Amino acid sequence: MFKTLYRMMIGKPLDSHEAEGERIPKWKALPIFSSDALSSVGYGPEQIALVLAAVPALGLYSYFGAVVIAIIILLGVVALSYSQVIKANPGGGGSYAIAMKYLGVYPALTAGAALFSDYILTVAVSICSGTAALTSAFPILAPYHIYVDLFVLVGVLMIFNLRGVKEASTAFVWPTYIFLAAMFTTILGGLYQVFIVGVMPQEAVVQSSEPLTGVTVLLLLRAFANGCSSMTGVEAIADGVPLFKAPQERNAMITTGIMACILACMLGGIGYLFIYFHLLPIEGVTLMSVLVEEVFGRGVMFYFIQLATMVILYLAANTAFNGLPPLLSFMARDGYVPRYLGDRGERLSFSNGIVLLTLAAAILIVVFEGSVEHLISLYAVGVFLSFTIAQSAMVMHWKTSKEKNWWIYVCINGLGAVVTACVVIIVLITKFIYGAWIVCLLIPALVYMYLKIHHHYENVREQLLLTPEAYQTYMKVEAGRNLIIIPVASPTQAVAKAIYYAKATLGPDDKIYAVHVCTDEIKGEKVKQLWQRLEPSIEMVLIPSPYRQLSSPLVTFIRRLRKAKSPNDVITVLIPEFETKKIWHRLLHNQSGMILRARMLNYVDVVVVTVPFKFTK
Repeated sequence: MFKTLYRMMIGKPLDSHEAEGERIPKWKALPIFSSDALSSVGYGPEQIALVLAAVPALGLYSYFGAVVIAIIILLGVVALSYSQVIKANPGGGGSYAIAMKYLGVYPALTAGAALFSDYILTVAVSICSGTAALTSAFPILAPYHIYVDLFVLVGVLMIFNLRGVKEASTAFVWPTYIFLAAMFTTILGGLYQVFIVGVMPQEAVVQSSEPLTGVTVLLLLRAFANGCSSMTGVEAIADGVPLFKAPQERNAMITTGIMACILACMLGGIGYLFIYFHLLPIEGVTLMSVLVEEVFGRGVMFYFIQLATMVILYLAANTAFNGLPPLLSFMARDGYVPRYLGDRGERLSFSNGIVLLTLAAAILIVVFEGSVEHLISLYAVGVFLSFTIAQSAMVMHWKTSKEKNWWIYVCINGLGAVVTACVVIIVLITKFIYGAWIVCLLIPALVYMYLKIHHHYENVREQLLLTPEAYQTYMKVEAGRNLIIIPVASPTQAVAKAIYYAKATLGPDDKIYAVHVCTDEIKGEKVKQLWQRLEPSIEMVLIPSPYRQLSSPLVTFIRRLRKAKSPNDVITVLIPEFETKKIWHRLLHNQSGMILRARMLNYVDVVVVTVPFKFTK
């Protein structure tokens, strides 16, 4: 039943030769890799407004347009730079791979750590924003927003991505295009009212009458930093180039350009309408829903666009599911994260990375109680740090390659590196006390962890490396006796199977011990008498256990035997273990065999073997 349910959710396994069929064309890649960036219009401009309108007396809301224009210019620089990253590194891996190639280990690991934190935040922020859009339209759901978040995360996004890139793209492609149609319909509808109908706003926003001071400049910078959350996800295409259909490099670059143009148009259009209609943040209602109501009223169109916004904000998290697992596979190949994160699952997706991302995002959602405002404070540090590292690596790439007009590209990437580095500093200054300090601690901690993992793998490789000399050293050692220990709770068919296996491997000088740990002396004697009738050739050792422990007395016996044996002797513990037909039946039996195996792992001269006996009913 469990296997049937699993197959229904995940689907049948795919052959390795079917990997080519899992690659996706540009029209599917755009929503899959860009849904995060495109959906950010649902919360990015609002985050600007929240800061600018926080202190009405300062009149900072009049700077809304300037902040949006600055973000659009920065978006163009970053998108152009990542197109060059794709061209220089068509194998994927984005900032991490290009930094490893041209800047070295530490910048590459910093980029990897920054993207890891950014992708997790992308999932958490996107899902929480989607739920915020849902509760704006249906306030009755507000008390259950965390449960809605977790259901979407696990029940929808994780399951669909475990089914493979092709199926996930097929499921998620149309909602993204419907959202884009809804956003451009809203923008065109608003512009129609402004320029054709001539609708005038009801009230004017207080204009800035005071000169800029240190406080106002700091607030403007914080608004800019909040708005830069609209650029998260721009790097996802560079991370997932291998998932594109051929020609992969060209298709990925074109998709990056299309994504940047669409996002710039939406940011500009929505920002203009916010300013024209003088829309201010309202607690409990998203600013986007206020705009839609202003343009279309609270009718069918309002609810349709709210639903489309909710869906795309949920699907924006899917960008991370297609960006982080491939990135982790590159890092796993280099030995900086666990190797299994580089393994493809049954559906040819990096399933272990998908599960890791799900768990990490779920923890964030629960810890921060699904609050977009709290999570957004952690945002943008990681992504702009990775932008800076990637563009610095591209500067080194062009200086090394000396391709035609290389100095132009050096200027472009150099400018991008300087601008994004300034954004990192701005975000750190303006958001440090609001939560950015957490990311400042997390990134160095992740880099340290990556280095420790790599050091472990290097030690393992060094110790496991088999040279001809090492092989001869093992072969020159004279083999000793094999002392076989069989734990016996009572004589059963499972024990008989273990005895058969022991005798099949028994050498002339080997010895078998049947060991019974008895918590009751009378019962122990009965077991010994029955054993002598069944198998008199094998000695049974009774070990009293007055404190009713099972594994500890047996471990003590094995330790004593280790001290008494010759240096070349080997101790083998054969554990008779039965396998129940149904999984839930295992809950009805103790796990003494598993416990004993775990306790014996530290003894290099003790071999633990499980002899299974399978039940048929």
